[in-house]
Amino acid sequence: MSHFSTIKTELRDRQALLGALRDLGHSPTEGSLQVRGYRGQTLEAQLAVLQPNGADIGFRLNTDTGSYELVTDLDLWNQSVPVERFVAQLSQRYALRTILAASAEAGFELREQTQQQDGTIELVVSRWA
Repeated sequence: MSHFSTIKTELRDRQALLGALRDLGHSPTEGSLQVRGYRGQTLEAQLAVLQPNGADIGFRLNTDTGSYELVTDLDLWNQSVPVERFVAQLSQRYALRTILAASAEAGFELREQTQQQDGTIELVVSRWA
């Protein structure tokens, strides 16, 4: 019986996901990877954050939805925050990267980025017409 849990996400852009993981201090690897879990069990994923305790964090592309699902062994979760908080932080960084990329593509420049005490991020972008 597998110990792996799958958490559905709306994370579709691979580059934004990689950037968001790096923003959170992780070093993701790409490719056809084996995410490690309890007693050497593995599960294939396309992105992974390898962990020293052998309980990796993986992201597997769901071809039906086009989204990356988080796959990990939650019994061995060894992060500084619970998995729900990790997903929330990752989603925020993903959204930030997606917005900045779309803004730049539309010709906007980032003027100011401020992290508020409640965790929200304020952006000021501008474009010369």
